[in-house]
Amino acid sequence: MRRLDCGEAVATIGGVRRKIHFFCMDLPHSDACFVKAYPRETTEAFLDGHVAAFAFFTGVPLSILYDNTKVAVAKICGDGQRERTRAFTELVSHYLFRDRFGRPGRGNDKGKVEGLVKFARSNFMTPAPEAASFEALNTDLERRCRVRQDDCAGRYAELIGTRLVADRAVLRALPAVPLEPCETRAGRVSSTALVRYHGNDYSVPTAYGFRNVLVKGFVDEVVILCGGIEIARHERSYGTGVFVSEPLHYLALIETKPNALDQAAALQGWDLPEAFQHLRHLLEARMGNRGKREFIQVLRLMEAMPKDVVAAAVTEAIRLGAIGFDAVKLIALARLEHRPPRLDLAAYPHLPRTTVRTTVAADYAVLVPEVAA
Repeated sequence: MRRLDCGEAVATIGGVRRKIHFFCMDLPHSDACFVKAYPRETTEAFLDGHVAAFAFFTGVPLSILYDNTKVAVAKICGDGQRERTRAFTELVSHYLFRDRFGRPGRGNDKGKVEGLVKFARSNFMTPAPEAASFEALNTDLERRCRVRQDDCAGRYAELIGTRLVADRAVLRALPAVPLEPCETRAGRVSSTALVRYHGNDYSVPTAYGFRNVLVKGFVDEVVILCGGIEIARHERSYGTGVFVSEPLHYLALIETKPNALDQAAALQGWDLPEAFQHLRHLLEARMGNRGKREFIQVLRLMEAMPKDVVAAAVTEAIRLGAIGFDAVKLIALARLEHRPPRLDLAAYPHLPRTTVRTTVAADYAVLVPEVAA
């Protein structure tokens, strides 16, 4: 039987001292353990911890002992049976392990699980860890879990790693596809192309206004789908009242109202290479309001192409003096297709032109000095 629980600790992440939550699972026979840290103790963290632990141990335990966490237990019935939450039911059904729970009021059952948290806190969270990010912290925690397998534990003379071989021999094989560790919720797009999830607003393309959507909340991402198609993916925010936007979601609407380009809240603070602003100045200087519209069309290229490809195309177009949306698009497509660009300047009447006509021998007469009669 494997034990699992979650605990709290203090860590410095990205220079900020904060409270963190950690998931821990061990295999009592070998004393091998797995620990992973999260910003919050949420459903998605609970699921992600299981998926990561099963991958770490390269198998699924036959049974797992839990404390009566609300993430797994929706209700304790009068006969002692547990009514599982939907997320926990999906987890058990996907990995096919037996779930067991400590009995309320029985200290010996609860102590087994809580002892795991105390062990993880004293061995992995003391002193308070410091890391640039949760990803870096979890990479180090996994490394320390592996290093510990070279030690002995308790009264056993054999290494933890040696005894882990016997544990792994009885684990159930991992399923072909791991469970998607996320919380799912139904949502609806607002009139301003936003979807609310856990007190924060996430943007979607304006074309999906007033549509019903499905929100998938992962530990580090929020993914929004409509009709089974992904329409937005954002970095997860753990604040409250935060507006998380993707500027590209609003460009189609702004293209119809170019004068809103500088006032749109979703575009404020957009980190674009300096070449984009240079291109905008050139376009507006040559074409006025039409230049602003063409600049928005250039920005919309990033809806279908990588940002670095479009930025390189903008820089090249400026160098060539081919100032226009069509030129940037052709150069960007040429980069994607690994071919040299061929620009048709007939679409750019505002560009300076050079007329080249067929050479006539008589034209060279001007180079010959006249001979006095």
